[in-house]
Amino acid sequence: MSHSTVSIIAQCKAAGLRRTKALELLIDTLLASPRPMTLAELSEHDNLNTQCDRATVFRLLQRLTDKGIVRRLGLHERAAYFTLLLTGRHQDFLICTDCGKIEAINAQCPVHALEKEIAQKSGFTGLYHELEFFGTCPKCSV
Repeated sequence: MSHSTVSIIAQCKAAGLRRTKALELLIDTLLASPRPMTLAELSEHDNLNTQCDRATVFRLLQRLTDKGIVRRLGLHERAAYFTLLLTGRHQDFLICTDCGKIEAINAQCPVHALEKEIAQKSGFTGLYHELEFFGTCPKCSV
């Protein structure tokens, strides 16, 4: 188990989640993925498909999302994508409203300065944001 996995498991325990083999495998799978994954991709992944069923993966994702450990992305009428919220790593996304494709934005986030200003002026602590842009991808535009 990697240092990152141990850290996230500790975060899960602090949030009141029970440490299970399925939880560990789900976190390992999300950590290893270079992009957000759907429920189908996760439940069919080699790490998980022999250890737990789709319903277990779904329940874990819901709990992790509710506790702010996992971020749910996508359009409500399409398959949701899931990615870990990692301390020190911020990622914004582009989401196609036609096909549902999701890709990371490879540009500096313009909202960080605004976030700091809002925190200073409002007194809020632990302020964060999640940014998603919606539009039509090049493949769907033709």
